[in-house]
Amino acid sequence: MIDASASSFERDVIEASRSMPVLVDFWAPWCGPCRILGPLLERLELAYAGRLRVVKINSDQEPGLAAQFAVRSIPYVVAFVDGQPVDSFVGVLPERELRTFVDRLLPNPAEIERRKAARLQATGDTSGAAHALRAALVLEPNHDATRWALAQLLIDAGGSAALAEAASVLGGASKAGQGEARHRALALALSSRQRAADLPAADALAARVAADGSDLPARLELAQWHVGRREFDAALDQLLAIAALDRSFGDDVGRRTALAVFDLMADQPAAVGAWRRRLASVLNR
Repeated sequence: MIDASASSFERDVIEASRSMPVLVDFWAPWCGPCRILGPLLERLELAYAGRLRVVKINSDQEPGLAAQFAVRSIPYVVAFVDGQPVDSFVGVLPERELRTFVDRLLPNPAEIERRKAARLQATGDTSGAAHALRAALVLEPNHDATRWALAQLLIDAGGSAALAEAASVLGGASKAGQGEARHRALALALSSRQRAADLPAADALAARVAADGSDLPARLELAQWHVGRREFDAALDQLLAIAALDRSFGDDVGRRTALAVFDLMADQPAAVGAWRRRLASVLNR
């Protein structure tokens, strides 16, 4: 249990709550019930052994924080998870009710592995992140979002073994999940990486397109070559050209593939917006 202030709130509460639930106890020295709740919270923190943090804030000394969280009566406890206040209570709860309150905040084992994977990926440890996602998938095999996260790591890693595992991971998605845009985008990325080794060299494909702009198979293969290397702008140039030249080619493969590429570019909303406008212009000619 630690004492926090306005200057340490970001570190002690917001950032800490990204790795475990944090209970913020607003109290004051003159408050009798606060002296009862404080030791209960401290015992709870010890009992949860590193899975919970308790932070005390003196509401008299930190009126700004008390006002920010609309503290009208103390003790007042606010629970934070992933940087956000998610629950609260006023007064003193019996220890059993306190445990019930905390248990609702704790992530399940699979979620713990997913959070571990996110932290490892942020530090560049993609192998460790993949291992954590595999563990999460064992715990929750029907969690499609975990499958997509693992498949993305494996596709980015490349190599025959990683791509084969990615195909297996995606193949295990639920029927509903297979209809999701994220799944379709990853399936496109996977097939593009798998086909990359069998496609002609990009220079040869570009030469075919330069010699005959209506060579739609060459344009499609060139787009797939670029998608496999995450060169999305170059891929979309070819896909929009296909859509402009012949919507019937490959059952409108230019438009359909472009939409899947937009999903792969979800972290580039401005670029996606610009490309969507260009696609709309092509389709509405």
